[in-house]
Amino acid sequence: MINAVLIAVLLVAGVGLIAGVLLAVASTVFAVPVNEKETAVRDVLPGANCGSCGYSGCDAYAKALASGADVPANLCRPGGHDALVAISGILGIEVKEADPVAAFVHCGGDCDKCKEKSEYQGLESCASAKMLFGGPNACTYGCLGCGDCQKVCEYDAICIEKGIAHINREQCVACGMCVEACPNHLIEILPKKKVAAVTCSNQEKGAVVRKECSNGCIGCMKCQKNCPAEAITVTNNLAHVDYTKCTGCGTCVEGCPVGCLKLI
Repeated sequence: MINAVLIAVLLVAGVGLIAGVLLAVASTVFAVPVNEKETAVRDVLPGANCGSCGYSGCDAYAKALASGADVPANLCRPGGHDALVAISGILGIEVKEADPVAAFVHCGGDCDKCKEKSEYQGLESCASAKMLFGGPNACTYGCLGCGDCQKVCEYDAICIEKGIAHINREQCVACGMCVEACPNHLIEILPKKKVAAVTCSNQEKGAVVRKECSNGCIGCMKCQKNCPAEAITVTNNLAHVDYTKCTGCGTCVEGCPVGCLKLI
């Protein structure tokens, strides 16, 4: 009886030993090489997986950086300066810090300036509101005010006041989540340096715009004519600023008859 038990124990132990040896061999043979630089870079990235760097997420960006390819190390906006310094140290390279940027809403048509054409009753969602004849506002190009951008912002940089979204540009990390969330494509990542910005996205003719919103761009072209840096052009009845040329002098702001240009 004792011999039978001993034999069973020895058999089980033998099978376990053989299985352990096979697993050890398999783990060595089929091991996937780990790029230590990739792991280190991934650890210093914020993990937002926002895609603002142009890659599908932090893992993909870390892999690209560690691959040795010519990939800029300053693309992580949420990580900012701290991530840039850490990545530079890991990769042993000297990189130029990117100019600071932040999101901006191209709409100033709050409830005091933009007229309503209907009362929206439905899901508290800009995307849903837009499906009903372009939304409740007379201007179908403007902010719908339901806060889709606010809901996706992980940094509490967006609030809704008087029916439109406002972005705290000092708190914003320019991850771009709000840009993707806005169904009217009103949000753009702009430089944090002093520049002029258009608080309107309406592309209708001036006479129509004036009936809808007192803040709307009427396409009068005064800003284009007066800009000493030739940084403003009016296309499709709407002013556009070239931020590679804009010096932030404020000439356009002072001359705008409807006040839809502001320095940020």
